[in-house]
Amino acid sequence: MIYPLPAVLVGCGDAPENWNLLTVAWTGTVCTNPPMCSISVRPERHSHELLCRTGEFVINLTTAEMARAVDWCGVRSGRDYDKFRETGLTPVRGAVVAAPVLAESPVSIECRVRQRLPLGSHDLFLADVVNVLADDRYIDPQSGRFDLQRAGLIAYSHGEYFRLGALIGHFGWSVRRRKVIARERKK
Repeated sequence: MIYPLPAVLVGCGDAPENWNLLTVAWTGTVCTNPPMCSISVRPERHSHELLCRTGEFVINLTTAEMARAVDWCGVRSGRDYDKFRETGLTPVRGAVVAAPVLAESPVSIECRVRQRLPLGSHDLFLADVVNVLADDRYIDPQSGRFDLQRAGLIAYSHGEYFRLGALIGHFGWSVRRRKVIARERKK
C-alpha cells in the first residue's frame, strides 16, 4: 500500500443533531481543474449512510494536538457516541455545505459528492471542492502561504501517527539549486 497518508477527520451530516466525524486515511486530491478530492469509506460505517444521503462532507486536516481525537474517532462509532462531546472538538456549520467544519482544524475542505464508486471493501466518494477554509494563524504573513511546520499536521502509516517533518526542498529546487551553485562558483 502507499503510505504515509494524511489522517483527516471527515465531517458529515446535514444538521447538528446528526453531525458525525469519521477518521479517514484514504483521502486525496484527484484533480486541480476543477478542484476535486476523494475519500474511501467502508459501507458498514455509520457515516457511509450520511454521506450517501446528504452528498456532502468536509475534510478537516488534523494536527498533533488533535491526534488523540483522530484516533478515538477512528475506533468508535457515531452510532454509539456523540464524537464532538466525547473528544471536545468544536463543530461549526460549513460555509457552503451543511456538514460540520472543525474549529480546531487548520484547513477544512468543503466537498459535494460527484460520484460514489463501490470498489469492494470501501466505496470511493469522488467530490468537487466547493470551499476551502484556512485558519489565519497558519498563514505566513510575508509569503501568504500555509505554514506546514507551524500547523503540525499529522500523517498515518501502518497503524501509527506521525507529525509531518521539516521542509527539505520545494518544487523545482533540484534544478534551481544547480543554477545557484553555478552562479556562486563564478563569484
